[in-house]
Amino acid sequence: MNRQIRRLFIVILTMFALLGLGLTNTQFLQAPSLNADARNERTILHAAEIDRGPIIVNGTAVASSTKIDGSQRYQRSYVEGPLYAPVTGYFSASGFSATGLEAAAEATLDGESEALLAQRLRNLFTGANRQGGGVVLTLDEQIQRAAAQALGDRKGAVVALDATTGAVLALYSSPSYDPNSLAVFDSEAVNTAYDALIEDPDSPLTNRAIGGDRYAPGSTFKILTSIALLENGVASPDTLMESPVSTVLPGTETTVANIEESTCGDGNPTLTEAFARSCNTTFVLASERLTHDQVADVAERFGFGSDQRIPLEVTESVFPDRTDPAQLALSSIGQYTVQATPMQMAQVAQAIANGGTMMRPYLVDEVVDADLVVRSTTSPEKAGTPVSPQIAAQLTQMMEAVVSEPYGSGTSMAMPDVRVAAKTGTAETGEDGRANAWAVGFAPADAPRIAFAVVVEGDETDPVPHGGAVAGPVARALLEAGLR
Repeated sequence: MNRQIRRLFIVILTMFALLGLGLTNTQFLQAPSLNADARNERTILHAAEIDRGPIIVNGTAVASSTKIDGSQRYQRSYVEGPLYAPVTGYFSASGFSATGLEAAAEATLDGESEALLAQRLRNLFTGANRQGGGVVLTLDEQIQRAAAQALGDRKGAVVALDATTGAVLALYSSPSYDPNSLAVFDSEAVNTAYDALIEDPDSPLTNRAIGGDRYAPGSTFKILTSIALLENGVASPDTLMESPVSTVLPGTETTVANIEESTCGDGNPTLTEAFARSCNTTFVLASERLTHDQVADVAERFGFGSDQRIPLEVTESVFPDRTDPAQLALSSIGQYTVQATPMQMAQVAQAIANGGTMMRPYLVDEVVDADLVVRSTTSPEKAGTPVSPQIAAQLTQMMEAVVSEPYGSGTSMAMPDVRVAAKTGTAETGEDGRANAWAVGFAPADAPRIAFAVVVEGDETDPVPHGGAVAGPVARALLEAGLR
């Protein structure tokens, strides 16, 4: 072969090789990032032209798509958007973003789920456009609405679970937002609405029920500390406990007192009475007879340190890896670095209500096709047995005393003809002397149906809300709505 022709052949071959490498890089290696790029108008148009399936609560589509006249696009809309936004999230075709179930259930809503194979095959043979499937949620509309109304303008969150199956009956975070403002096709309007939500100091896009910065559980953690005391033979529900007005953390000169320097009965109450009164000193002193591993083991068995999906992603709750005696004492009353989501504390209540068996929480009850024919159903699933039935029964009686005894901290949750088991908490945040109010429990105590966790944040007008006074009435509103 002529030398010049050979050189030309090598140049052309090299050019083809570079062209092939470039195409491979674009079509395969960079394809995911290019598809996800908000500037990719083809991806945006493709997403907008899919008839996404509905999100259904109690037979009503709370999120659905409607075709725009004279266009191939579908407009996503949310009925009572703020009420369900902590669950549905939003889908924005113009911004090419999704949150909440719009993201977590994407495969179903856009029709790609394995459960919708029959629908896709039917559309293939009929030539119909791709249709999304729907998700039927476990939410109870009345309990969800009661949560929103009871929280009102206060920042906080509510989780309610079916006490026997783990199905999520309510999941609300306050303040909420209107996802409709992020679902329009006007990119400028979407960006303006999104920027306003991001800059809002109350963080409405943060789902306080399952994520965010989590919360110190405060005295609601005494449920787990009590389990450690009972399991390790340190005390029984009737054991008399040393309970002064204040005490010093072991190995320090730091004083810890009962809330508002209150007395704990006669200073020597039973464990049940100290639990019902929520006496800090009782548990601080009792923690000296426990090891770090004994308390940490209980927390781990109940799910602390483990993340999960319901299918929304739940931020893991945390118990410190190690503590000295003073740190363990603070941890035993839900302070120091102990952090929990309302979902985690609702699971603690659910496991005790269910005789010691914890169930995996789930939001999606059924997947339906475009004709609303059920294609798959979620079966309740056990997550473990973090506590024995015997200890769970003892805790139930102690939690009932919180509500039924005149000295209990949770009498605001008492209901006619319904036995309520609960634990309140007032957890210090370390910010400007503020605290958050908690109420955790279940009802009816003798035949549990609803397990719950409520947290209400302290604010400028009420910097130190008490669990019984502020979170308790919210919990009672949930139970009244759910047990009608």
